[in-house]
Amino acid sequence: MSTPTPNKIQRRPFVAELLKHRGDALVVPGLGSPTWDIFAAGDSPEYLYSWGGMGLAVPTALGIALAQPKRRVLALTGDGEMMMGIGSLAVVADQAPPNLTILVLDNESFSETGRQRGLSSGRTDLCRVAEGFGIARTMLVTDQERMPELVKFIFTAPGPSFAVAKIAITDDPWRLPEKDGATIARRFRGALGL
Repeated sequence: MSTPTPNKIQRRPFVAELLKHRGDALVVPGLGSPTWDIFAAGDSPEYLYSWGGMGLAVPTALGIALAQPKRRVLALTGDGEMMMGIGSLAVVADQAPPNLTILVLDNESFSETGRQRGLSSGRTDLCRVAEGFGIARTMLVTDQERMPELVKFIFTAPGPSFAVAKIAITDDPWRLPEKDGATIARRFRGALGL
């Protein structure tokens, strides 16, 4: 039995490069590392951070995509949080917003709770799971060189779509954005002109 090749994509530079191409897309980061990486890349009122809502990045992004059909919406979450809210993929497929993409940063571990082996490190293929729920457009990224293709997939191609980036486990320093929910909501609504 061969040893699996460790993931090579460096999470923080990968997220920073991706966000350079977002245009006016709205971004809903998941808990933990996705939030810290997005904030480290440069804060924006168009980022809707949440605290304590494990599994809610995708449902939140879906609601925003339906309410703001002229804006691209990206849910950027981790594999653990995606597993927590896996049923939301069925609702995404059912509602089929063409402006929504989900990107899972998959390090195949539960990093925030001690780096225990994650479910996607074995037989669980998140792209196939999304396809099983009815999301036809999926993409797996295993190296940084596919960034141009991923940018088009996320920010210009019609959705709903689902991508997985296999990322390395890293020890990037925490970069924490605003934690007050009312303040975050106010500034996000302001960015939408509401």
